[in-house]
Amino acid sequence: MAIPFPRSEPISGAEPESPRVMRDRVNGALEHAWRKGWLQRPVLEPGVLLDAASGTSGLSDFGEDNGWRVRLHLLCGALQDEADLTGLGTTVAFGQLVSALATRQRAVALWQRHPEIAELPITSPIIIVGQMRSGSTRMQRLLACDERLTFTHFYESWNPLPRWTHRVLDDRVLRGWFALKVAGFLNPRFSVIHPTAARCADEEIGFHNIALFGSALEAQWRIPSFARAGEQADAEPVYEEFRRFLQTVRWLRRERGDRPWVLKVPQFGQDLEAVLKVFPNARLIVLHRDPVSVVGSSASLVYNQMCVQSHAVDRVWIGREWLRKSLLRRDRTATARQRFDGIQADVRFDTMHADWRVRCGASTRLSE
Repeated sequence: MAIPFPRSEPISGAEPESPRVMRDRVNGALEHAWRKGWLQRPVLEPGVLLDAASGTSGLSDFGEDNGWRVRLHLLCGALQDEADLTGLGTTVAFGQLVSALATRQRAVALWQRHPEIAELPITSPIIIVGQMRSGSTRMQRLLACDERLTFTHFYESWNPLPRWTHRVLDDRVLRGWFALKVAGFLNPRFSVIHPTAARCADEEIGFHNIALFGSALEAQWRIPSFARAGEQADAEPVYEEFRRFLQTVRWLRRERGDRPWVLKVPQFGQDLEAVLKVFPNARLIVLHRDPVSVVGSSASLVYNQMCVQSHAVDRVWIGREWLRKSLLRRDRTATARQRFDGIQADVRFDTMHADWRVRCGASTRLSE
């Protein structure tokens, strides 16, 4: 199994000229098409997005409100008032949110037809807890090589439900492949910062996207009011739904047995108390990296993401915001760990980066 390891150091310097010029042309073309009436300008309002999702899915039931409606309203307000989106950014946001809401409808319909999905076990998952850019992807992808364990593929995270079935082709894989191609076209640095592929082991951040929650959105757009509200809210309902999506992926795979799942989302550090309530038998791998390097690399990644969709991107604000978030996640992780009496392993970034045998040793201990 090939393991495309991500680049962990900051991507410094100004944005290359060619991607910026290309995006300016895309934005210009969109604005021209909207003025001429050739295309309809996307509207980031809750009612419009909900109607568009129903039109996409052909369904009307969004299921139980576990807080996602409040998050949708908060997010739409933040996107309009704070994010300073370009035409391309508005188009991407509209498509991303409609897709998330339509996926929610399809999931509700599937769960109603197959209530047995909720009974599938997710036994003793191995949860990787680490700041963004702390080496969590390296750890996850190495553990994914252990056949005693299982993991989430990129396409399963962002497209957990198929839209159609075929003996050979899985439309989720095709949609995952296409999404990566588009991401690479709009942002060539993406494949350097976080190399991946549709079938590669990847984080479950797509489940958070469906929940309209957390850093799946905060690292993409400047939405501080939405971020603060999420930090103060009860995250347990989000992770109850997260578990249901894991059960759905397992059901769709028709797997026999119950291999422990390797789970990894940097957001876990912020929400670890809620995560451990939903997965009380979890085993933790907690990663540690020099805070200066973590914040620098995180801010670089966020800057790179925001440049794709915003008119103005403030490097100083990004640095301060991700310093604040890194400290918040550090403190919340420490508090949750003190209350948790399960298995925990600590791994330093420098040690993991230098010696692959340390990571293999962690895999062996946690798999037993």
